[in-house]
Amino acid sequence: MTDRNASETTPVKVAIVGCGNRGSIYSSYALVSKKMQVVAIADHNESRRKPLQEQHGIPDKNCHLSWQNLLSAPKIADAVLICIHDMEHETAAILFAGKGYHILLEKPMATTLSGCWDVYKAARANNVMLAICHVLRYTPYNRKVKEIVDSGILGNVVGIQHMEPVGHYHFAHSYVRGNWRKEEESSFSLMTKSCHDIDIILYFMGNNCTRVSSFGGISHFKKGNKPSDAGDAKRCTDCSFETRCPYSAKKIYLEPAQRGFKGWPLNAVADVIDIENIGNALREGPYGRCVYESDNDVCDNQVVNIEFGDNRYASFSMVAFTKDICVRKTRIFGTLGELIGDGDKSIEVYDFLSHKSTFHEPDPVPENLSGHGGGDMGLISAFVDAVAMKNPSLLSSDAQSSLDAYLVVFAAEEARRTGTVIDLNKFRAKNGMN
Repeated sequence: MTDRNASETTPVKVAIVGCGNRGSIYSSYALVSKKMQVVAIADHNESRRKPLQEQHGIPDKNCHLSWQNLLSAPKIADAVLICIHDMEHETAAILFAGKGYHILLEKPMATTLSGCWDVYKAARANNVMLAICHVLRYTPYNRKVKEIVDSGILGNVVGIQHMEPVGHYHFAHSYVRGNWRKEEESSFSLMTKSCHDIDIILYFMGNNCTRVSSFGGISHFKKGNKPSDAGDAKRCTDCSFETRCPYSAKKIYLEPAQRGFKGWPLNAVADVIDIENIGNALREGPYGRCVYESDNDVCDNQVVNIEFGDNRYASFSMVAFTKDICVRKTRIFGTLGELIGDGDKSIEVYDFLSHKSTFHEPDPVPENLSGHGGGDMGLISAFVDAVAMKNPSLLSSDAQSSLDAYLVVFAAEEARRTGTVIDLNKFRAKNGMN
């Protein structure tokens, strides 16, 4: 019997820390594969915890109100999936590593560079596998792009242009009204939204970054841009301008609820999704606030420039004001050809010699496994196989590659704040990471 067959008959036992959107998605792998079994969960919110308990048949004794309670109990699983608030990632990862759990850690690795370094060291010191949820590496689309780059048909890759169109209402939901609006409560937006975009650039280019620069700020979501017709209204429910505002909370949340929709982002606003509960949330909670009257302080528009060795360069743009929601666009420039990717289904490769284009299609993704373009299921299946087969090489987003990406992310933010170009080797040494 091969190791892979063994992994199918002896499932990897996992504990879920955080039963919200991300924890629910990753845990669902156990419902479609015999390779993984969810044996414990931890979440203070019963409305999130109870559905996972019922789905996976978990006894009450293994359902915890906090990750600390799970940690203090006898070790029950091979691995833990940490999907809690960003500010808790560092402490939870270090402590679970100390108890011998292999770890799948939702991005970001930590909210400080020293925290990322400490998580990395904890995983190495305790000889546990650590994978960060940089799901872009695991999509069929990006794997096809990587395959094309590595094949050599583009020649020597000398540049990349990559853009993340966050989406106008997605940014308003998550980064103006939501959990990631304030840096002191989470982190800066390049970290919380786009760390895996920097990571995917390194995945395509190879990690020999030398220098980084960045520019960015709040281009629109601030009080000075509030329409005069909105007057003194602090909430969309009280605003006479609301019907003309593209960021209206009533348009984003209440109208979909009236149509019977119950998915994201409504499930972030209320535990029970109906017109009454959504309406109450908009009148009383953060998601009903005027986008020009919120306490947000993270960039809604940012560019990052990265220099690699051998005169190769990459540019990245994160912008809130787009039609597309997180469907990344990528152009890769080689000495023999150019790759143009739509971020979804089409990858065009133009050959300079023949003057012809070839179109490549990634493997199709089943609808029920399509989160993040198939990256969610690609990641969790790779992690489970790595644990089952004791083979960390199956993890593309391992501790080292993830740490390398966060070094660039933090260097870019320092460059933005200081208006300087950051030398990566000096930055690494300055932060004690040699």
